[in-house]
Amino acid sequence: MACPENMFFLIVLFMSGVLVCFGQNGLNTTMPDRLDVLTGSCVQIPCSFDIPDQNKYTFNSTIPTSGVWIKESPYFFGHPDNVIFNSSETVNRYQGKITGNMSQKNCTTVFFNVTTSYTNKYFFRIESQPFKATDIGKSVDIVVRDLPSSPIITVSGEVKEGTPVSLNCSAVAPCPEHPPELTWTLPTQFTPKNQLQENPDQTKSVLSTVTFAPSYLHHEKNITCTAVYPVGASNKTAEHNMMLHVSFSPKDTSASISPADPVSVGSCVYLTCSSTANPPVTNFTWFQISEGKPAQVASGQSYTLNVTVGDGGLYYCEARNSHGCGKSKEVQLAIKEPKTSMVVGVAAGTLGAFLFISLISVFGWRRNSRLHDGLERTDNPQG
Repeated sequence: MACPENMFFLIVLFMSGVLVCFGQNGLNTTMPDRLDVLTGSCVQIPCSFDIPDQNKYTFNSTIPTSGVWIKESPYFFGHPDNVIFNSSETVNRYQGKITGNMSQKNCTTVFFNVTTSYTNKYFFRIESQPFKATDIGKSVDIVVRDLPSSPIITVSGEVKEGTPVSLNCSAVAPCPEHPPELTWTLPTQFTPKNQLQENPDQTKSVLSTVTFAPSYLHHEKNITCTAVYPVGASNKTAEHNMMLHVSFSPKDTSASISPADPVSVGSCVYLTCSSTANPPVTNFTWFQISEGKPAQVASGQSYTLNVTVGDGGLYYCEARNSHGCGKSKEVQLAIKEPKTSMVVGVAAGTLGAFLFISLISVFGWRRNSRLHDGLERTDNPQG
């Protein structure tokens, strides 16, 4: 019969093994919270682990260490089917491999030919004589989808006319061996720069960047980033559409006058200024060309004028926002001549014609009278 001291030692050793086995502070893993995966593709799980100080004495990195993945629950005793991968086995329920260096505490793993049945929660375990432990406090959710998630478009800074701006499109790459290809549809010429990058949680994504100087003609135009994922012999596609908003100074500024025909003194004339700008125009100003120089006469998009004799001439407007100013072409305000002047002119013309005709009549009468007197003298012998 064993002495009490030996029995106590065996019990403590047994309980320590159970606690380590079930991961009670026996293993700390680092991996993403969630991974979205495509059916038929692969998934890479970034993974690293560390041994708490109280258990480091039982872990020897020089001894071959196996990596084990367990689905649904970390407590696999009684549920052996939950163990879907063990690097020490040649045949596993999931086809995969640990690509990380376990001796350097890198447990990164790749699973191939993913199906929708892979959607589950997964825990990691290491087995190395005499150390065995499962991290029951950390897992990764793998969600398998038939269609990829849409890429994300971001803009660096304000999109301002004439100022270079960069557009970024990012798409997740759950299977870095077959990353997605990103393409752009833009209303201008561009040269994209694509790269595979590592995210803070060590997952991978593809980033595509285009840089160009936008024009006001690009305002409210659609841009598209398309991600094409190779899956087996086919492709799966997702895209993101976004409307481009460009800030620019007033453009296509124009002035109009109503009525456009010559007007009489005392009548009303309406002048209107229009312009395209982003942000919208905040100030409209009207000018009249006076003695060859512009003079400000009013402010506001519309200008109502009660015509006087001195109002005739050329007018133009200016539209202004926070990015600059736009000027319209000149419009002509023509004034009719007053009716009194026309009456005087007609009367003067009539009187002149009457006097002219009268003079001709008098002249003709006097000439005929003299000729008649001369004939009478000729007929008279005493003449």
